[in-house]
Amino acid sequence: MMKYPLLVRTILERSRQLFPKKEIVSRDFSSIFRYTYGEFYERVCRLANVLEKLGVKRGDRVATLAWNNHRHLELYFAVPCIGAVLHTVNLRLFSEQIVYILNHAGDKLIFIDEDLVPIIEGIKEQIKTIELFVIMTDKESIPGTSLSPVYSYEDLLREAPPVYDFPTYLDEWSPAAMCYTTATTGDPKGVMYSHRALYLHSLMSGMVDTFAVSEKDVLMPVVPMFHVNAWGLPFTATLVGAKQVLPGVRPDPRTLCSLIESERVTVTAGVPTIWMECFKLLEDGSYDVSSLNRILAGGSAIPRVFIEAYEKKLGINVMNVYGMTETTPITLVSRPKSYMLDWPEEQLYQVRAKQGLFVPGIEMRVVDENGNSVPRDGRAMGELQFRGPWITEEYYKDPERTGDALRDGWFRTQDIVTVDEEGYVYICDRSKDLIKSGGEWISSVDLENTIMAHPAVAEAVVIAMPHEKWQERPLACVVLKEEFRGKVTAEDILEFLRGRVAKWWLPDRVEFIDEIPKTSVGKFNKKALRHKFFPEYYGA
Repeated sequence: MMKYPLLVRTILERSRQLFPKKEIVSRDFSSIFRYTYGEFYERVCRLANVLEKLGVKRGDRVATLAWNNHRHLELYFAVPCIGAVLHTVNLRLFSEQIVYILNHAGDKLIFIDEDLVPIIEGIKEQIKTIELFVIMTDKESIPGTSLSPVYSYEDLLREAPPVYDFPTYLDEWSPAAMCYTTATTGDPKGVMYSHRALYLHSLMSGMVDTFAVSEKDVLMPVVPMFHVNAWGLPFTATLVGAKQVLPGVRPDPRTLCSLIESERVTVTAGVPTIWMECFKLLEDGSYDVSSLNRILAGGSAIPRVFIEAYEKKLGINVMNVYGMTETTPITLVSRPKSYMLDWPEEQLYQVRAKQGLFVPGIEMRVVDENGNSVPRDGRAMGELQFRGPWITEEYYKDPERTGDALRDGWFRTQDIVTVDEEGYVYICDRSKDLIKSGGEWISSVDLENTIMAHPAVAEAVVIAMPHEKWQERPLACVVLKEEFRGKVTAEDILEFLRGRVAKWWLPDRVEFIDEIPKTSVGKFNKKALRHKFFPEYYGA
């Protein structure tokens, strides 16, 4: 067989040769921008020439601070295709974390969306390695800035040739992109993604029993492109020639619903909190979303009540998916097996609410604290671990935490799960979020999902509260729907839980709050709630 490398370049070239007429739609700063894969390829070539002119060499890190738009997509391909490394920076991190990751990565230059320039202006004196700044905007001129030297993205592209001879035989194991974790504790950790990993992950995502992304799809990634390769979807969509819809700067639920309607989106992906918000707009029929046939929900488990509501009221299939920064990221996808479709509704939804089966191409195990495999009975808990061609084997320049994360060649997720006899994984909790009461474990995720099935509840988070006798007990933080505020009591919530969960799982306390804080990528921020309610226990 040919020793032919698996490269991001191959994905780009396929879209040029086979799908030059297919459309990419981007919500730009001023209006909707449309062009084809053929025109996209020419701009990627122009950008490759720009990068070379600016002194970018193989292995150099090129940072981005940008939303989901066509310029960011061009960077997704131009940077790795010339042999450099794309470093997508999470714009919602604290400024000191952004400083840390830019310096730790050793980025040479950074591309910045126009509205995000103030973030970099505020930390420019602390950035050590960045030599120049490129501002991306659809305006005729870039905004005034204290950054220097600074360039206009569009001006640079206009002056560059529309052709480029991309290297054919890069090392497929060489890094193509990198991303840093969102760092719930300590500094963010850097993960490098090889060309080979991104290519194989893209093939997996297109498979019928995973995301089933094909040329006929219209795909809208709501998951931000600054986080974990936008779950790999920009690469997968380009590989298969699917129309892409990029929702742009600060997309809110109304913007997303409007784009689904106007662009006839068939598949979209994002964290559960987004789809919980969108459902409020969709259930009254204000938008025509009849084109949408599947939603990929990841980052945390979407409550079963929303899986049912989307299917029964809107006819839309919501799929739980699971991944991490360290796993490129997709490792689990929840699709029922064929014979399960004849199961009773209750049993079928129990399966669909799980994180699913491990995807083709990787291996999975679940082990106890001694490293022994736990029974596949849906009850025994253990830590979820993976190995495979798109699972990281190290953190960038961080050997100490690499050693903590790997065991016998397996990556430790720190997620505590069960596996049933069919092989479906259910995440009980992050190891740090499990509540240990009287020597027994309580799953905060199970409690949250059950509380959110109450018709008056919009959102719920369960955290551990300290207890003299039992060590820890559950505290439920509940956001009520607007029309139920002041009308539902803590006892109402507890009464709803009785008979649905074990008696000793019932929260010792229910707190009604106006809003649940979110992390930089839209997940529920349990750390913030712990510090709010129990600063003396968890630290201020």
